[in-house]
Amino acid sequence: MGTHRRPKPPSRTRIATLGIAAGAVSLLPTQSQAAPKPTMDEVRKQVEKLYEEAEAPTEEYNAIREEQKKLQREADRGQDRIARKQEEVNELRAKIGPLATAQYRSGGIDPSVQLFLSGDPDDYLDKAQMMGRTSDRQADALRAMQSKQRELTQDRAAVTKRLKSLEETRAKAAETKDEVQGKLAEARKLLNSLTVQQRAKMEADQERDDAATGASDTAASYNGPASGRAKAALDFAYAQLGKPYEWGSTGPNSFDCSGLTGASWRAAGVSLPRTVQQQYDAGRKVAKSDLQPGDIIYWYNSTQHNGMYVGNGKAIHAPRTGKNVEIVPLDSMPFFAASRP
Repeated sequence: MGTHRRPKPPSRTRIATLGIAAGAVSLLPTQSQAAPKPTMDEVRKQVEKLYEEAEAPTEEYNAIREEQKKLQREADRGQDRIARKQEEVNELRAKIGPLATAQYRSGGIDPSVQLFLSGDPDDYLDKAQMMGRTSDRQADALRAMQSKQRELTQDRAAVTKRLKSLEETRAKAAETKDEVQGKLAEARKLLNSLTVQQRAKMEADQERDDAATGASDTAASYNGPASGRAKAALDFAYAQLGKPYEWGSTGPNSFDCSGLTGASWRAAGVSLPRTVQQQYDAGRKVAKSDLQPGDIIYWYNSTQHNGMYVGNGKAIHAPRTGKNVEIVPLDSMPFFAASRP
C-alpha cells in the first residue's frame, strides 16, 4: 500500500489526551540547559503530525495481519491434508502384507520397495509381476502408496513454504506495530509535557473547533432516506458514535477507519476487505455528485482514510488516535473518491 503523507488537516481537528495520567510528566529541558520551551501550539502541531504519520503504518499493519491470517489458514489446511494422506499411506502399507512386515521388522524399507520408490514404478512393477515377485494386489497397493508418498512430499514442501512466509509476515507485523506504537508513545509524552491547565485549554479549543465545523461524536440514530443494506450499515455506524478510535481495531468497543466501514457493512450482510486500499479497489466507484447514504468516502488518497456518507453533505468516520467515532462535514478533509459496496 502507499505511504502518501496527507496535507495538514484543518484546524478543527482536536487533540485528545489518550488517557494521560493526571500528573504532568515534564519531558522538557531543564532551565540550566537554556533550551526554549515549546509553546502549547507547537506541541499541538507536533502531536497532530505524529498521529498523521501513524495512519499509513496502521493500514500497512492491517494488510499484513490479513496476509498473516491467510497464510495461517493455508498452513493449517495443508497440515490437515498431510495428516489424512499419512493415514492413507499407513493403510496401504498394511495392505502390502509381507513387504510391509519386512519394512517394520528391519526398521527400513524392503529393498524391492526401495527400488520401487526410487525408480520408475511402472517399469518396476511390470518386471516384478512378470517374475512373480509381487501379486496384483500388492502391485496396486504399491502404486497407490507411491502416489501418496509423492503427494505427501509435495504437501510437506508447500506447508514448509507457507510456514516460512508466515514467520516473515509475523516479523514484519511486529516491526510495523512497533512503528505505530512508537509514534503514539511520543505523542503521549508530548502531551504529558503540558500542564494540567494547558491540557484543559487544549480540550476547550477542541470543543470550540468541532462546534465551529459541525463535527460531533454525540450519540444519535440515523433517520435519513437510506433503505435496505445501506440503512442497516448506517444504523450500525451511528450506534458506534462516541466510541474511541484504536488503530488495528474492528470493534466492537473501538475502531480504526476501515475497521468501522467494514464492520458497518458486515452488519448489513456485506463482506468488505480489511484495509482502505482494498475497500477502494473492491467497490464500484461513484461520482461525488451521485453520492448516496452508505457510500464509502475516501479522503486524501486511496490508501489513507475512509468513512461513510450519511447524507446532507456529512460523513461518519473513525478519525484517528485520541478521537472518537464522529460525524463531520464531507468537505472537512480533501475528498478523493467514493465507492458503493
